[in-house]
Amino acid sequence: MTLDRRRAQQAFADYAAHYNAADPKIKLKIDHTYRVAALCHRIAVSLGMSPAEVDLAWLCGLLHDVGRFEQLRQYGTFNDAQSIDHAAMSAKVLFEEGHIRDYCDEDTEDALLRTAVAWHSAYRLPEDLDPRTLQFCQILRDADKVDILRVNVEVPMEEIYNVTTQALRQSPVSPAVLQAFYEHHCVLRSLKQYPADNAVGHASLVFELCYAESLRAVKEQGWLWKLLNFPSDNADTAAAFAAMREEMTRWLQQKLA
Repeated sequence: MTLDRRRAQQAFADYAAHYNAADPKIKLKIDHTYRVAALCHRIAVSLGMSPAEVDLAWLCGLLHDVGRFEQLRQYGTFNDAQSIDHAAMSAKVLFEEGHIRDYCDEDTEDALLRTAVAWHSAYRLPEDLDPRTLQFCQILRDADKVDILRVNVEVPMEEIYNVTTQALRQSPVSPAVLQAFYEHHCVLRSLKQYPADNAVGHASLVFELCYAESLRAVKEQGWLWKLLNFPSDNADTAAAFAAMREEMTRWLQQKLA
């Protein structure tokens, strides 16, 4: 597939322009999209991919969250549990409504793009993916996870999760969420009971990054440590986050050694 990046980026900008850019949540997703596309490019380059494959990885990042805009318009939230599966909505906008042709004329990579977009936020990928599709899915998922750390620091958690500052600062951490952290895997949404669980859940995304370049980006950017410096008036929660910082430091050093 031959990709004109300028055309693709303009197609995304034109689509996003139908929504209220003055809304900070809309701007958040626009900015997030460009950063994820750039991270996909970076990871693909680190893997020695051809220029055409790097372009395809970049396009996966550009497309992955187009459904977020309709999710916000229809439901007023980015919380999938309280609305819809935003990844499925992204696939619907692109491939059922036909917007994918705004980005590129060729359909040779449509199946791969649809799979990468539709599964980018799933807890686990399907086991029957071919190796090439799996790699692009993993690149996109890594890039998205890396930038989610930034989003959860730059945007107040009160705004993301619709909770009060008091609720955040007094929140305990669910034992099952802590267990998932120390088992070094992502946290199931169904395990999260308290506001602080969201911070633990997002930090835990790091454990399932597939590529060394993704881990290097995490270390370089520093958002992970800001996320784990969770301010709390709950003594048990403060102690839990201090211990998690130590564990993450040990784990990341080992992975990057």
